[in-house]
Amino acid sequence: MAAAGSSLVISGCTVVTMDGRRTEHASGHVVVDAAGRITAVGAGGGPTGTGARVLDGTGCVLTPGLVNTHHHLYQWVTRGLAVDATLFQWLTTLYPVWGCLDEESVSAAARAGLGWLARTGCTTSMDHHYVFPRAGGDLLAAEVEAARTIGLRFMPTRGSMDLGRSAGGLPPDHVVEDLDTILAATAEAVERYHDPSPDSMLRIGVAPCSPFSVTRTLLQEAAQLARDKKVRLHTHLAETLEEQAYCQEHFGCGPVQYMEQVGWLGQDVWFGHGIHLDDQAVRSMAATGTGVAHCPSSNARLGAGIARVRDLRDAGVPVGVGVDGAASNEASSLLEEARHALLMARARGGPLALSVRDALEIATIGGARVLGWDDQIGSVEVGKIADLALWRVDTLPHADIVDPVAALVLGSQPPLELVLVGGRPVVEQDRLLTADEDDLAARSVRATRRLLERAQDLGVLA
Repeated sequence: MAAAGSSLVISGCTVVTMDGRRTEHASGHVVVDAAGRITAVGAGGGPTGTGARVLDGTGCVLTPGLVNTHHHLYQWVTRGLAVDATLFQWLTTLYPVWGCLDEESVSAAARAGLGWLARTGCTTSMDHHYVFPRAGGDLLAAEVEAARTIGLRFMPTRGSMDLGRSAGGLPPDHVVEDLDTILAATAEAVERYHDPSPDSMLRIGVAPCSPFSVTRTLLQEAAQLARDKKVRLHTHLAETLEEQAYCQEHFGCGPVQYMEQVGWLGQDVWFGHGIHLDDQAVRSMAATGTGVAHCPSSNARLGAGIARVRDLRDAGVPVGVGVDGAASNEASSLLEEARHALLMARARGGPLALSVRDALEIATIGGARVLGWDDQIGSVEVGKIADLALWRVDTLPHADIVDPVAALVLGSQPPLELVLVGGRPVVEQDRLLTADEDDLAARSVRATRRLLERAQDLGVLA
């Protein structure tokens, strides 16, 4: 295998580019230079005699690295709780536990969560962290360091909640922050971490949590802050019928109409879930370029519903996929989200609602577009960053599936021969290279036990 800092030719594999023409090569090659950029893509074996290292990709399919557009990494240490609850019941159970988070637990959760995302073909992940206990320490810094360790491209968003239960919101008062604290911490996060450069490994977003946990003022001020600093906006929206009823009761309109009132539609905005959208909401989002992070597994796990993915795509709404938090999707497999997106779209809209290539598209270039990163990642094209996944499809579970894209999307997860992020190997032969998986698991177990013991001592968890 090529080490970081040397050029690499991957040859003999099926290449699924996800470029503008959706070009595919049944047997093709990709060349990556020492700077981690793609310099050639095409049919056949590729150049020889260049001094580059050559990886034989026979029996594999090469795709862009998968892009995760909605996640809550901290939830890795609260998996398996409230497993038969609705969203509001689930949140009511878990908010007090999350109020016990600290740097140690968030670091362990983020390293384990990002490590596993890499093992499912993910090369870029966002994260929506919105719980900041007063004595918890620097939780955002713990996540950033975890991403640097694992080696994934990262877009953490500084989340927030300022509408506690006593003021009519859902979260308990002790896990919310005041407006001034939120705005100051969010501005500081952008100044400290956001890197807008083309080769950036780290960008920051602004992400008040949801209509039922933040005030109108916070939404308006956060939007102004984000646009002043030229970063993106994210929140949960239209996830459940209960949320829809909440918006009607408190704002006299649906969730998207409310977001429009507070300045939250635009090409710099994407919503997590976007399940319960009427035709007018879809049209408004399409007209403004507002995106959706589709989270089919979490939506099904919480019984929230099935998003109108076909309608959203037909209207021109940018759509990506997200695993959502590990406490509502214990599998946390990004490739599985592509499969579930396809299956649930067809369950809702019939056999033509989503094709296997549509599903792979929203997991790659679609997600990159949602995050505003599609000029650099999301497709296998000359000049783009070499964020790539090489999947082995010549073993027993996949060898006789005629279409390699169908093998990838409809079959079980294939072994990963290689995952590159910026040309640097992160996974090789189905093994994480940047951290010891047993150590990640052990550290996560210790953090989970410590967190739950603290919650029990405080009487917030039975």
